[in-house]
Amino acid sequence: MQIDVLDDWAGVARNCVDWDPLKKRCLVVFHEAPLSKVEGMRALAKTTILLPMRERTIIDKSMLDKMPRLQMIALTGATTRHVDLREIHRRGIVLCWSGQYYPEETAEFAFGLMLAAEKNIVRGAAAIRSGGFMTDTGLGRRLSGRVMGILGLGNIGSRLARLASAMDMKVMAWSKSLTPERAAAHGAISASLDEVILKSDILSLNMTMSEATRGLIGARELALMKPGALLLNTARSALVDETALIIALKRGNIRAALDVFEEEPLPCNHSFRTLSNVTLTPHMGYATVECMEMFYSECVENIHAWLDGAPMRLLDQSAAKE
Repeated sequence: MQIDVLDDWAGVARNCVDWDPLKKRCLVVFHEAPLSKVEGMRALAKTTILLPMRERTIIDKSMLDKMPRLQMIALTGATTRHVDLREIHRRGIVLCWSGQYYPEETAEFAFGLMLAAEKNIVRGAAAIRSGGFMTDTGLGRRLSGRVMGILGLGNIGSRLARLASAMDMKVMAWSKSLTPERAAAHGAISASLDEVILKSDILSLNMTMSEATRGLIGARELALMKPGALLLNTARSALVDETALIIALKRGNIRAALDVFEEEPLPCNHSFRTLSNVTLTPHMGYATVECMEMFYSECVENIHAWLDGAPMRLLDQSAAKE
């Protein structure tokens, strides 16, 4: 049997867990780069078990057609929006999840990305590494007394609110279901969407992706932001109209700190790479040592259990049944 470990872009999978016991039972193939359609057709033809990284690969009918021998998918995480559940159920493929959700990882990262952008940490580090010192580093900004607006005060947003409050920032928040009482419990002030956008020095997106939130921040909303305000997105790229964001950034109206992108990996010629008012990270918000070790170790457990005839952490596919 062949196990294909997909989309290990950071090259960390081999060191996160002991693969040797599994290698005694199966051929384990690691893929550290995105597969093209042609490569995928050839590389995955013998796949019995697929271990993808989060949502990096869309597992739809065309993808499944490339894997005629596929019998099991060991997901990292429990998100299935990138998976055609109906088609998987129709083919009798076993689907297992792994990894308990730890929202503090993304909240901590979002706060760190904000600090990097507001304090010009990335530009300072680049100056040192290139042999300079303070050339083109610019000046940082004080956080105390400034306004952080959080769109989506859920598990991640509420932790980010408490981190911002610890820095003596004023926190405002909005979501469709947010009440003043719930906002206050996390040290935030509930306000309308427009008011949060208008008053924020840093506007952080921490909402889940749905058709209702797709394109939530468009040209109109970007125009409402304060001159020089920072748009912080560690959630989903589709929350923002990318074309409108690029236009606003090119005009120099606002700044951005982004960890998520419409196309990943981000193309080499993408406009974001050329803009000096953008701080970029490669979708690292959840990617901690602890998270990756948890994902891969539980996936390996799931595969062993399935090979032993006693599958565990099965995902309920009832919604996909005919």
